[in-house]
Amino acid sequence: MSGPTGHTVPEPSSGPSGTLVLAGAPLPLTVPARIYSCGITPYDVTHLGHASAFVWTDVLRQVIRLTGIDAVLTRNVTDVDDVLTRAAAERGRSYDEFGLIQEYWFDRDMAALHVRPPTHAPHARHHVEHVVRLASALLATGAAYERDGHVFFRGAHLPDTVGLSRDEALALSTEYGDRPDDPLRDDPFDVAVWQRSGPGDPAWPSPWGPGRPGWHAECAAMALATLGGVVDVLTGGADLAFPHHVYQAAMVEAATGAAPFARRQVHVGTVCLDGAKMAKSTGNLVLVGDLLRDAPGAAVRLMLLDRRWDQAWEYRPGALADATALLEELYGAGGTPGTSEAAVERVRAALLGDLDVPSAVRIAVESGGDAARLLIRTLALH
Repeated sequence: MSGPTGHTVPEPSSGPSGTLVLAGAPLPLTVPARIYSCGITPYDVTHLGHASAFVWTDVLRQVIRLTGIDAVLTRNVTDVDDVLTRAAAERGRSYDEFGLIQEYWFDRDMAALHVRPPTHAPHARHHVEHVVRLASALLATGAAYERDGHVFFRGAHLPDTVGLSRDEALALSTEYGDRPDDPLRDDPFDVAVWQRSGPGDPAWPSPWGPGRPGWHAECAAMALATLGGVVDVLTGGADLAFPHHVYQAAMVEAATGAAPFARRQVHVGTVCLDGAKMAKSTGNLVLVGDLLRDAPGAAVRLMLLDRRWDQAWEYRPGALADATALLEELYGAGGTPGTSEAAVERVRAALLGDLDVPSAVRIAVESGGDAARLLIRTLALH
């Protein structure tokens, strides 16, 4: 079936009334539902790939509320990271000052995209003590070992748990900043929970000497500190699936004995430009701030949402114009009088059926009235 802009969308499907289907299966929710969203490392401006993950997490939070259950969201800020430290030094600033400046610009972009603030916004530098305690717990359970001022988590088994070959996992680990060639490690897939700091690195005291947290351990500790040992949904971009989310979950599970850490994981599809993934490291970017000069935030938001959440897609210049036109159709539909309970329930069913936004949009445009107004409110397009 074709939607209002000619694209083909499936018929919506969902579980029982009020039940959220997510990643292909019903997800009975706790009260409140707990969402952990991997946030930013604040060393550069926000691009469309980042924005997509945060907009989808925001929509998930609002769709959960359609079930009558509140959703508590933690979205961290990784403001202790070697990439951030280097970027700050290049600009003659301290890592924490520079991170706060970049975080300001990020928050401004999120507000323009109608992304509501998280319930908790922990910063890594405020949770170093929690990482130290996590490292101690992992040492006590035998899941980690200390060597020369570092604490390493044992991860040799983890690639197999997600169906990756050794070569695939090594390539991903290297790409995302881990150091599988570090001679201090027993295995290339062991990662730092705590790492010894050198000159110029941020440093805090620990039982193993001055050091700083490892990346995966920061998110594990911040999730534990704000949401506890089990979350309902872990969200982020598809590029975080391995190694980051695998190690984050494994650390929490090893420290607490509770599994799984995340009852469901939502990895938002990659946004590409000219056939390659958008990435700060390559400069292959479309900046949110640039798009907002040409269109309202609601149009940029709808452009990100008018597709499956896990679908990788290619940004093209005409996409924003198409989304702007579709937004006007939605506004026109929402301005019509009338109440159709059946149409309202169909919109709800589409959204609860694995966040099927394209089907919900089609129904809202065709039916108008309360169905369109419900969709506009839930997707925060007003």
